[in-house]
Amino acid sequence: MPKRRRESEFGLSTLEKVQQTLRRRVCRIEIPPKEIIEENLKEQRQHLVDLISRCAIRGEGNSALVTGPHGSGKTMLVSSVLSEIEANPRVSKNLLIVRLNGLLQTDDKIAIEEITRQLRLDNVVGDKVFGSFAENLAFLLEALKSGSDSAQSILFVLEEFDLFAYHKNQTLLYNLFDICQSAQTPIAVVGITRRLDVVELLEKRVKSRFSHRHIHVFNSLTFPAYKEACQRMLTLPSAVGDAKFVKRWNQSIETLCSNSTVHDVLKKAHQLDKSICGLQSLLLLPICRVSDDHPEIQPVDLLESSKHLAADSKAAMLHGISVLQLSLVIGMKHLTELNDGDPFNFEMVYNEYLKFVQRKAHVVQCFEKPVVLKAFEHLVALEIVKAVDGHGSRTQKEYRAMSLLVTPAQLMDVLNTHPGCPSELKHWASNPLPS
Repeated sequence: MPKRRRESEFGLSTLEKVQQTLRRRVCRIEIPPKEIIEENLKEQRQHLVDLISRCAIRGEGNSALVTGPHGSGKTMLVSSVLSEIEANPRVSKNLLIVRLNGLLQTDDKIAIEEITRQLRLDNVVGDKVFGSFAENLAFLLEALKSGSDSAQSILFVLEEFDLFAYHKNQTLLYNLFDICQSAQTPIAVVGITRRLDVVELLEKRVKSRFSHRHIHVFNSLTFPAYKEACQRMLTLPSAVGDAKFVKRWNQSIETLCSNSTVHDVLKKAHQLDKSICGLQSLLLLPICRVSDDHPEIQPVDLLESSKHLAADSKAAMLHGISVLQLSLVIGMKHLTELNDGDPFNFEMVYNEYLKFVQRKAHVVQCFEKPVVLKAFEHLVALEIVKAVDGHGSRTQKEYRAMSLLVTPAQLMDVLNTHPGCPSELKHWASNPLPS
């Protein structure tokens, strides 16, 4: 469509609104659509909604830990639940929310000041001096009653929960969990952490007051759901602008997601990182390119974004290693695939290398074993290969269990662009040698 017609039909600011709306989604300022979260975390979401609702409506004290690896959607899950809770007047009118972060509230003094600020009790506290943390917290909770017999429920959300366990005597955690179990004030505590063993960090008195409710979050998004999430994240709501423009934009996104190039890009991204966070990073560059001169997202935008994200240090290192070291990496690749990801050792890699050299002696130089071992150790130093934990450091280095840190796709890309790589080596990478 010509630029002049587009400006007159939809106005100059329409595409700016589009970019602003989509950037709020992928930059995590705005919570992703509920359907995206429920696709992967429906049970966990319902568990949290029930726990917080019972605290707000029935006054039940409770505590829970949301655990999972980095980027699995823990904070997104909690934020989505809180958004739903706040939209329900029956629940939100009885609930106050306090958010703390272990990276920011590094000791109990800073934490109690932040609690006071978020509960808007600065004027009530004034210059009062308290003998202990428990006394200070009890005063705040009592002040919230404001002359009524019943106290408002309070939800404490503790991000980086494991860092609070390093506070002196774990006073904050002890008092919060203690109040959860008592009937004096209805509060709920939801901790967010990456550490699965976080309960082992708690003191005995703190652990005994924790309810031991664990909500586990993992990156288990299937590829069809991942692709659907991509389309939902790029789809515009009707409120963005002209209905005709929104309809046409959404049709272009539907066409985009059915494109074979986009399918391949999303498939590769899903293999590397199944999380919504990873998808948001992939979509950021294409969204930022939307302008009057580039009014729609094209497959090439996603392809370039994928290349930017995939351009890692290991691929750059592989471009700088010798043909001998490339041969060893190819041998490791075949061993990893043959043994379904099980560890290998230098002797196994050396045997693979010998088999290849014996068949292609006219092309590849055969090196002595000490030279090959030195090349192998250099790969370990570059962290292209690493020792497997728990297999004993006392084992002779030739027999130490190792694992490859390079994906087959990365290796093939490097071989296709490596300046000194023989064609026989590329052929070996794609076709393992017969036993």
